[in-house]
Order: sequence, then C-alpha cells, then structure tokens
Amino acid sequence: MAERAAPPQRREGQEEGGGGFNYGTLLIGGTVYFAVNLALNYMNRKDQTGVPATNPETGEIIRVPGNTAEIPAFEFRPKELDEGATISRIPKKIAPIWPQDSYVDIVVTLSPSFNPVPINQVPEEYVVLQEKEFQLNNYSDKRVVETTFPVPQAVQNNGTLWGHFYVGLPGSNLDPRQPGFDPAKAYHFAWPLTQYLPKKKVAKTRNLLENAPEAASEETEEPEPVGPTIASYYHPNASFSFVPDHGVKDFASLTPPIRQYFHLEATGARDGSGQHGWYYPVLFVNTFWQLTNHMTVLNETVKELPLRIDLKNLVSWQFQIMATMEANAKEAARQAAFGGSLPGGGDGTEIEMIKEIFIDTNPILLGITIVVSIAHMILETLAFGSDIAHYRKKKDNVGISVRSILANVFMQSVIFLYLLDNSQNTSWMILGTQVVGILIEFWKITTVVNVRVVPSAPGSWLPYAVVFEDKQQLTETEEKTKEYDEIAFKYVYIAAVPLLIAYGIYSLVYDSHKSWYSYIITTLVGSVYAYGFLMMVPSLYINYRLKSVAHMPAKAMMYKFLNTFIDDLFAFTIKMPFLHRLSTFRDDIIFFIYIYQRWAYRVDYSRVNEFGQGGDDEPTEKKETEAKEVTAEKAKQVEAKATGADTGKATKRK
Repeated sequence: MAERAAPPQRREGQEEGGGGFNYGTLLIGGTVYFAVNLALNYMNRKDQTGVPATNPETGEIIRVPGNTAEIPAFEFRPKELDEGATISRIPKKIAPIWPQDSYVDIVVTLSPSFNPVPINQVPEEYVVLQEKEFQLNNYSDKRVVETTFPVPQAVQNNGTLWGHFYVGLPGSNLDPRQPGFDPAKAYHFAWPLTQYLPKKKVAKTRNLLENAPEAASEETEEPEPVGPTIASYYHPNASFSFVPDHGVKDFASLTPPIRQYFHLEATGARDGSGQHGWYYPVLFVNTFWQLTNHMTVLNETVKELPLRIDLKNLVSWQFQIMATMEANAKEAARQAAFGGSLPGGGDGTEIEMIKEIFIDTNPILLGITIVVSIAHMILETLAFGSDIAHYRKKKDNVGISVRSILANVFMQSVIFLYLLDNSQNTSWMILGTQVVGILIEFWKITTVVNVRVVPSAPGSWLPYAVVFEDKQQLTETEEKTKEYDEIAFKYVYIAAVPLLIAYGIYSLVYDSHKSWYSYIITTLVGSVYAYGFLMMVPSLYINYRLKSVAHMPAKAMMYKFLNTFIDDLFAFTIKMPFLHRLSTFRDDIIFFIYIYQRWAYRVDYSRVNEFGQGGDDEPTEKKETEAKEVTAEKAKQVEAKATGADTGKATKRK
C-alpha cells in the first residue's frame, strides 16, 4: 500500500515545488537580465572626452578624443595608407573629430537658397544666432534667442526657408567661403526650417435652407484638385541640440533617420587601413515637438515671422527615439495623404495626438490619465465579458427592457455613423469600442427574443419585415416587466419626440451642414447625446416597480459605471467631438440613481432570489464550504454503517 501511495506523493511534491511554467519567475528573470545589462553598459561605457596627447610632428601637447579604439585621433591621421590598404569611399567606422567636451562657436543664418553666401554679406536681420564657446556635453549650458525676421519673397511663394549652420572650435574661421577656412576646425551644413505638409481637407458646410442650386453651380466652377494639397508650414519654435555622446559608430548600421544628422569630415580623410573616418559633432534640428496645428501656412500675406531658438545638449538615446519617431510619423502622414493604407489604420496623425496630449496637458493629470487608461481597457473588457455571461445564464426576461436594448442598438449605430462622419476628429480607440458595443447589443436581442424575417403584410412598402417573438410563454413577473416597459417608454416618447423635433428645427435653421445626410446624423446624434439618458430610464423604472435589482447584471453595470468616471477624465485629454465629450457626463446621473436602487432594494445572497438567479451571485467560497460539509456528513454515515460503529445506537423494537 505504501508503494502505491508513493507516486501521488511525488506528483504532489512536484506541484508544490513549482513544477511547470511560472510567469512570475519569467518576469523576475527578464527584469534582472535587463537591469544587469543596463548596469554593465553604464559601467563599461567609454566616452570620448578630451585627453592630453603630444603631437609627434610639433611636440605640442593637444587635447584629442579618448577611447576611439583602433581609429587614431584626426590630428594623428597618417599621411599615407598602410601597405596594401585601399580607401573605402564610405567609411566602415567613424569616430568624433573633436573631443566630446569641446567648446564651439555657432552661427545660424536664414536664406531662401540652399547655397550659402559669405556670412559678412548676410543682412543682419537674417543672422538669427551667434553664440560663443558653447560647451558640448554640458547639459546645463542652454542658450535662448528670440527674434523676428522679414519673410523672403521666394519663401512667400512656396519656397523653402533654409537655415545655414556654421560650427567650429573657438577662434576658428567658420565661413567656408572665406580664406583661411580649415575643415579640421569648422564645418557648415544647411537644413530646411520649413516643412512641406499635406493640408487637411476642410469639410465644406452650408445652411441647407439657402439656395442650394446656386451653391452647387459655384462648386462645379472650382473642381477639387486631384490628390493632396501640399503647403509650406513654419513653426516659430526651433530647437537645436548637440548630441555629443555617440562615440565610435558603425556608419553602415546607422538607420536613415539617424544617419542624416551625421556629417563626415569634409576632406574624406581615412586612417591607415583606409576603412575608417571621422565625423563632426551631431547637431539635431529637433522638430519632434512641432505640432501642425501650431504652425503657420506661408503665403504672400505673411510678411514677418517670430523665431525662438533653444540651443542645448541632448543625450543620444533621446535623440535616436525622437528622430526615428518623427521620421516614421512623417512617412505615415505622407502615405495617408496620397491614399496609401497604414498598418494600424488612421491618417498618420496619431503620434501628433499623443504629442499634443504631452504638451497641452497638466503633468499630474497626464500621469493619472496614463494609469487610468490601462484601467479603462481592463474594465471595458471585464464589462463586455460579464455582460455576455449574464445574458447567457439568464433563463427568463424578468426585469429586461427589450425596447431599451433595441433603442441602444439604434442609438449606438447613430453614434458610430456620427463618429465616422467626423473621423478626422475621432481616435480609432473610440470607434473600435463603439463597434464592439453595437455587436453585443445585437447579440442581446437574440438572447431575449426570437428574431425572424417574414413576408410583409399586403400593402407594405417593404417586401419583408423583421418580427420579434417571445421565446416562450411569459410568466406573471415577465408580463409585469413587459407592462412596465411599455409604460416607461410611453412617457419617454412623450418627452423625447418634441425635444427631437425642436432640436432638428433649430439645427436646420441656425447651423450649417455638409449635406442632408450629415444633417440627419448630426441631429439624431445630438438628440442621443442630449436626451439619450431617457432611454436608460425604463430599466430604472422597472427596478422601481419590481422593487428589485436582482435581475440586473451587477458586475457588468459596476464595470461600466466605473468606466464612466474614467471617460470623464478622458473627456479632457483624448481627441473626440464635442457632443461625444459632453455625453460622458450624462451617464453619471444614471449611475447615482442605480447606486441608490442597489441600496434601497438590497439583494439577500443567502437565498435564491425571486427570479431564480441567487445561485449565480452567491459567494463561491460559501457554496464550496456547504458542499464539503454535506459530503463529509454523508461519508461519515456510510462509514458508520459499513463498520458497524453505530450498532449500539440502534433502538430496540417493541
């Protein structure tokens, strides 16, 4: 017997010992791995700050970058290649030409031409930045300049505004067009300070009661251009950031968004192997935080523009993230503008929406929003799951307002059409949630009634009609529910229909719309948002007449109502139409009424409720405890009879 009992004991020990896959251990292991790697990289990193070295030709002690591996300092480059070496036109590895902590002078000028003119010939108003001895690698060294400049005529006529950047060691000649310029001590490059972006299509609206034929004829005279309209945009804030901590880089492995900011040494010099070269300090013209809605469209009416320049240092990992994200966002926007489809949908402006939240939102509110965003997704999923589980288990229609479900399908469909009609102002997260909600409401209908398509009655305009039939003969309580539902909706109709007509007349007279379709959708959705809570009243009325909330999906309702408060917070941060933002506060009223009803009509979990649903909501631990006690009692009785232990307790017959 002992041998037979041993295998189960071993299996039990294995389970207790944590045999099998453990997500907690995996998470801890992954965290430790990345932490150790980050620590080792930080401790073993090698910067290229200046170290003293003796020039073999002059014997002079100079400062050169340290830790450049097999690449010598630029001042010590060989005059001839090693025996058998060949020059590579594209260097394999590149090292900084100056020490990482060098001081530099910088001059920035503006011009409508890519080709520079001598600095001394540039008008004073176009020399927008002149800074001396700016220290690289000193992240506390920040310079700010604010100025204005007249817009060149070429830039007004859709030309590019170029910035010419002259950077060099202190005291060196920065102008490559002047005698004495030394490419070992200074460099120049040009970068556009305007951006060519597709204009957003502005929906043409008009008052529908005006003379429509004349408006239509005017529109036909000006045909819409094929494809996107490209315009030149200018942002008044310019951020120039040196990125000094790149170190030795494999030039071929640099991605295009990063590589465009690396300027190789102008003479094309190589080390003894002919494979490696040098690069000037990286100056990042940072457009990451330049939002399109903060930009100015340049045309002949723009005569003068302001300019604020921030000059600072930036760590390399931030530079890589921002440069890559900005390049990807611009490419996505370009593809969307020319009709291309994006992998995740949208129009390429989603990243800009996120940046707008970071810029325009209070940091504390932003932090709270990030946390509750995760909670919103979890609660939304739990609410959908609980709602489906409740209707799957429910075996009757007690307390269910079928008309409310049908009304919800209609209202959510109207809201979806409105959001789709204003898709440029709506995030895909809002649209996706709306679609899932509509599908669940459709499914609910099939759980409470039979939906059939039958031929229409004679004289009907439609060949077929949709008929809703009860799944079974209704009980007395279900009949009461149906009666209360009819009463509640009668009063809802009396209140809602006049409001809908009044709102429709007001919108038609005073508002402008894209079309009659847009007018109908906007009017319906305006009524839904403003008076939609009236459609939730029947359920509350049924609760009141039945004096019970036991038939309500308690978990799903709580998840949804918690989400209403999260939606209140989203209303201030996520981009959505104004009416949709306003409606998030409407559900709070229903929530507080429902909370009161749960308090007034408490559910007794110790018994099965009047709708046969108590077992579903009883605490699981209580049911398991009772089941174990009954099983143990029966086992004792069987054992007593089998062993004769209760023989002495038997009563004698008379």
